[in-house]
Amino acid sequence: MKNTSYSRIQYLKVLKRENQLVSFFQITLIVVILAFWEFAACSGIVDPFIVSSPIRIAKTFFSMLKNGLIIHVLYTVCETLVGFLIGVLLGLLIAVALWFSSFANRVFAPYLVVLNSLPKIALGPVIIVWAGAGASAIITMAVAISLIVTVMELSHGFYSTDVNLLITVKSFGATKWESFKKIVMPYNIPVFFQSLKVNIGLSLVGVIAGEFLVSKAGLGYLIVYAGQVFKMDLVMMSVVLLGFIAFIMYSAVNYLEKIAKKFLNHV
Repeated sequence: MKNTSYSRIQYLKVLKRENQLVSFFQITLIVVILAFWEFAACSGIVDPFIVSSPIRIAKTFFSMLKNGLIIHVLYTVCETLVGFLIGVLLGLLIAVALWFSSFANRVFAPYLVVLNSLPKIALGPVIIVWAGAGASAIITMAVAISLIVTVMELSHGFYSTDVNLLITVKSFGATKWESFKKIVMPYNIPVFFQSLKVNIGLSLVGVIAGEFLVSKAGLGYLIVYAGQVFKMDLVMMSVVLLGFIAFIMYSAVNYLEKIAKKFLNHV
């Protein structure tokens, strides 16, 4: 028993060291990229007017903090979260419905593939006319881009559930709903969170695409405005901020996944 406990402690220590090493290299990589970027801009290897530089981006950031940058960030984040939540809920409901009806799944599967490959930005004018020129159109664009991927991933996961488990619970008289609740959904928790990680990024892409087309605020609006007046420092600052926002949102979903796993392990 003591040997088992000792082995587990050693394993956890090795795992912790590996995680620390991964974090160290991730941070080092960012520092190296930023340092090379600044060096390349200062030495003339790249044109700082076009690609800016970390120091110029930092100066632009602190300057924009006094000129309503927080408002633009909040617009983009709120629209992304609303689109993300709507996309997840609708995607989950549709995927569940397709699992309960294999006939419907066979009918709609080809259409889902076609809709997924369709460039949603092409529907921008239609969405603006239908939803109105405002936040509703931007959120609709985010949902349109993320919804189909969510449906396809969850539906594939549901149909990939271990058939032997489903046959076993069915032999004990379980209904289809009970099979879904006790087997299918718990079995697909990793798939569900994987779809969330993809969905949050796609929602952000949809929001920025919507802000490119119709918006008076948001980071997408800032990028379009800055591009029109050739303020490339502002463009690059907005792009870096979008990367940071995407990282924060992904980390939040990853943290929720860890909490869910701990909860399920204790149930």
